[in-house]
Amino acid sequence: MYLAIPLVAAFVGYVTKTLAVEMIFRPIKFVGIEPWLGWQGILPRKALKIATHSADLMASRLLDSNELFERLDPERMLRELERPVNDAAEALVREIGETYMAGFWGRLPAFAQRKLVERLQAEIPLVMREFWSTATGHFEEYFDIRRVIIANLVRDKEKLNDIFWRVGGPELTFFRNIGFWFGFVLGVVQLACWMTWHEPLLMPLFGGLIGFVSDWVALQILFRPLRPKKILGWTFQGKFLARQDQVSKDYATLMASELLTPANLIEELLRGPALDRIVDLVHRQVREAMDARLGIALPLVVLALGHESYGEIRKLVARRIIDLIPVASREVEKYAMDALDINDTILGRMNSLSPEEFESVLRPAFKENEIIIVVAGAVLGALVGELQVFFMLGGH
Repeated sequence: MYLAIPLVAAFVGYVTKTLAVEMIFRPIKFVGIEPWLGWQGILPRKALKIATHSADLMASRLLDSNELFERLDPERMLRELERPVNDAAEALVREIGETYMAGFWGRLPAFAQRKLVERLQAEIPLVMREFWSTATGHFEEYFDIRRVIIANLVRDKEKLNDIFWRVGGPELTFFRNIGFWFGFVLGVVQLACWMTWHEPLLMPLFGGLIGFVSDWVALQILFRPLRPKKILGWTFQGKFLARQDQVSKDYATLMASELLTPANLIEELLRGPALDRIVDLVHRQVREAMDARLGIALPLVVLALGHESYGEIRKLVARRIIDLIPVASREVEKYAMDALDINDTILGRMNSLSPEEFESVLRPAFKENEIIIVVAGAVLGALVGELQVFFMLGGH
């Protein structure tokens, strides 16, 4: 029975670390009676705060909006988009004709309808070139890289969990496994104390100590020391920080493939908070193009349609251009992925982060409510210690 004490202590160390890791990720949704009686995984519960931290690091140190979009060649993108643009232009002309000019459209000969389609097909690329020219050097006014990251991670908490696990998996596994050995060593001390004093209070006391100390020490081993230190000829550094090269590769790959995809970037450019500004810009370009195209016929067209319908047509054209590009982003995705080179850009800059900056990639997963994790480990350890006393004393 006595020889089981170190093994039980090792079990306590392992279980408390496993519990701590699970408390970081699970459950995704709150379980219990809100707001205090229950638990939700630290990452899912603090998703907004942790995602904001990751987004701040990305925007301030790793990626620049202007640099990214200026890598794209608008002429190449237009070539890639030629087919969907032409299809959308034809559908747009027919929608306008059938909706706002039903009395005239049906009487137009086919060649006249086709001529209108060709005119619009020629006009749309001009608008897109003008927009790109206006936005160049000022993409931060139209695109918020922070919002792409925050919106996706807050909306999809499973993805948030997956990213942190895939980046910090070896550290989390180490954190869990080292609890066994910490527990075993403390269990040997616990056994010696029990055999010396035979004091029942020692078991829950040591159980709580094992849970508390092993959690705290394991966290220190992950992140301390920040910089390599030599002690008696051995080099020591926090396990996570020592893996900066590999972590940078994993993190860059995940960001480029899961969050900062060309489709997400283009959608944010055209559907994010800057949407109103982009609509105003495109609307103005389209309005000027239509006004110039109609020339002296403009008053007659406005009179025939009415000012209200004419204004609605111009807005419809602008909306359809906005709708077109996110749908057509699939056409440019391969080119954009190669041109943007997000993976290598993030990788190169992550490798240049200082230890203090690099620590912040994973540390928030532990830092939020760290004391609760440590205390929970201590409480669980104390309960197991009390059970040890119960069985060793035969239930007395």
